[in-house]
Amino acid sequence: MHKKLFIPGPVDVRPEILEAMAAPMIGHRTKAASQVGEAVCTKLQKVFFTENPILLSTSSGTGLMEGSIRSLTAKRAVVFSVGAFGNRWAKLAKSNGVPVDLVEAEWGQPTLPEIVDEHLASGKYDVFTVTHNETSTGIMNPVYEIAEIRRKYPDILWLIDSVSAMAGAKIEVDKLGIDVCITSSQKALGLPPGLAACSVTPRALEHAEKVENRGTYLDILAIYKYMQKKPYQYPSTPTLSHYFALDKQLDYILNVEGLENRYARHQKMAEITRAWAKEHFDTFAADGYQSMTLTTIKNTKGISIADLNKRIGELGYMISNGYGNLKEKTFRIAHMADRKVAELEELLAVLNKEIAKM
Repeated sequence: MHKKLFIPGPVDVRPEILEAMAAPMIGHRTKAASQVGEAVCTKLQKVFFTENPILLSTSSGTGLMEGSIRSLTAKRAVVFSVGAFGNRWAKLAKSNGVPVDLVEAEWGQPTLPEIVDEHLASGKYDVFTVTHNETSTGIMNPVYEIAEIRRKYPDILWLIDSVSAMAGAKIEVDKLGIDVCITSSQKALGLPPGLAACSVTPRALEHAEKVENRGTYLDILAIYKYMQKKPYQYPSTPTLSHYFALDKQLDYILNVEGLENRYARHQKMAEITRAWAKEHFDTFAADGYQSMTLTTIKNTKGISIADLNKRIGELGYMISNGYGNLKEKTFRIAHMADRKVAELEELLAVLNKEIAKM
């Protein structure tokens, strides 16, 4: 039995998008491949609110996180973390020999602008990273406020992980001055996993020239240069099936639902879920910094989340346990991609009945 997924990726994918992935293959060095690549990148620019190039990677979002921090750090990076995936960025840096400092907020709290200011003022760094939307804690960082601080340090590159928020919450890349903004297919974009994308500024690409050991497969500069040499093609064979599906999905997002309507739907689902959580449990993320695409909920009743998931699984639904150290202490309800408000309300009704039995 297929379960309706209310987990922070992979998400349920609309049938017509799955059908698009089944289109016959084309040569990845053909004009047709360049055309679909250009179509996807041009449409993604609208979702990212950027005029900068979009790079695609046959990987998860973690691939471009690793590629960007390795390719762009010539001196030292500082990673501002609000959970497990922020910590991952620091781990990626260390495993690639990139000098890095980890600045970790208390879980459930955001990265505050004044903390960013304090560290960037030290002059130690040429790169800093921020997680836009942290799926372990349910925090959505105040990136617009951080952007005001960042303007004081124009020579420091800003990398953003917006993997679980892009197309679910508005993030205006060029307005904010973000140098690299990363997302992936299996979250709010509403595709199967396997494709990542990022925007990149010309100054970031210029800075990459100073980095000798950028790796190979995930070398941001090499990917960009190849794309210029052979328009919208890539050094390695791309996941063309995802291109076909993303091209169709972006038409839906931009022209059928519309970005503002999509954001409003995510906002409504977030508000419904938070209200339910406050009534029956409590939310984990600090008020004012809660995610638009998922809600992390404190397990104040001390119930077995694994058992709850088993119960609702038999009824055709799935939520997420807490992540890492938060397992059983919290649980997560995702409300992203093409999930409808009515479907979310169905889930909450099911949860009410099953929790009452526990």
